[in-house]
Amino acid sequence: MTTTPQPAYDADVIVVGAGPAGSATAFHLAQRGLDVLVLEKTAFPREKVCGDGLTPRAVKQLIDMGIDTSPEAGWARNVGLRIIGGGHRLELNWPDLATFPSYGLTRTRKDFDEILARQSEKAGARLIERTSVTGPVRDDRTGRIIGVTARTTDADGTKHPEVTYRAPLVVAADGNSSRLSVAAGRERLENRPMGVAVRTYYRSEAYTNDEWLESHLELWDGDKLLPGYGWIFGLGDGTVNVGLGILDSSPAFGKVDYKALMQRWVDRADASYGFSEETRVEPIRGAALPMAFNRKPHYADGLLLVGDSAGMVNPFNGEGIAYAMESGALAADVMAQALQRPTAYSREKALADYPRLLKQEYGGYYTMGRVFVKLIGNPEIMRLCTQKGLSRPMLMKLTMTTLSNLRDPRGGDWSDRVVNALAKVAPAA
Repeated sequence: MTTTPQPAYDADVIVVGAGPAGSATAFHLAQRGLDVLVLEKTAFPREKVCGDGLTPRAVKQLIDMGIDTSPEAGWARNVGLRIIGGGHRLELNWPDLATFPSYGLTRTRKDFDEILARQSEKAGARLIERTSVTGPVRDDRTGRIIGVTARTTDADGTKHPEVTYRAPLVVAADGNSSRLSVAAGRERLENRPMGVAVRTYYRSEAYTNDEWLESHLELWDGDKLLPGYGWIFGLGDGTVNVGLGILDSSPAFGKVDYKALMQRWVDRADASYGFSEETRVEPIRGAALPMAFNRKPHYADGLLLVGDSAGMVNPFNGEGIAYAMESGALAADVMAQALQRPTAYSREKALADYPRLLKQEYGGYYTMGRVFVKLIGNPEIMRLCTQKGLSRPMLMKLTMTTLSNLRDPRGGDWSDRVVNALAKVAPAA
């Protein structure tokens, strides 16, 4: 009797992309003693468009990875959210929960992503930079993805021949466009919300050490109130991150010059911020925000999706880093269990748990978020929320719990119980 030889694997798991999702996945896999190969198309340090503001959800993931989040290590801490809109100004502290720390952080993505990538290397992951994945490799018999093809480019632009890397499991952590996912036949779901974020940096001594993440709820394009918000986050180094995010539930989505809109918004900002062309230190840049599970399935045929590749951005607030890292940790746990199973059937049974766990954890909450996105796409509802809601402390506490997704799953106070109940009864999709 002849047997089919097993392929020679280059790693237990290949992770494509070294952003927060990919680095978290690699770290937790390496911590479990698995051989992890991370392929990153750019080289660190690198630029990424982001608000740079981390809620306590994201801070918890940093702590789980053993990262020093102290001010001495270069992190700027914040105590909560300052909300401005409808003639109101409200400051809400992050909740004091057993589940999450009571502080947030800010740090530029140029530093942040590299810190996570290097931490995954310290745990034992192997990182190859300047390596673009060109496509999946499939088993000729089963069609299962068993690796990727990739090409490395030197710093001077010299391209190396395409090579093949093989592994029993592959993780797509290559962001919103996720070329690997698309090449594997997983296109974006058009019925899920999308957002656009644009941001830049200004010198601002007055606000760089502000202990609040500041959110402005009114974005006007002429006489049109848009669904979205603006932000100002101090970075503690003499600069602030300033940006805005817009949802696709508005008829204006895709028709607005977002950079020009942001410039008009900044021009109308209070003079105390000190924003001007002279104090702006970088160009205005933009990026897409894939929300509410906008690409599925999250696992099939040897390929798992994490972070933005899986459409993990929170539709309530545009937060993506926390969910990228959480999904990476969850995927790592599932893969570690699966790779210890003795048969192909039992391994697939374990891997099928990944989309089920994601749906259980976020499905109902993201469904609520999809309804929220549609509602605030109506300018009258958006105007009512900003003008009337901010004057009612009890309503704002519930809003804070809902939008931040910072709640005690074991019960907590009344706002936790309300959001937990709503997320539980909302159909997960």
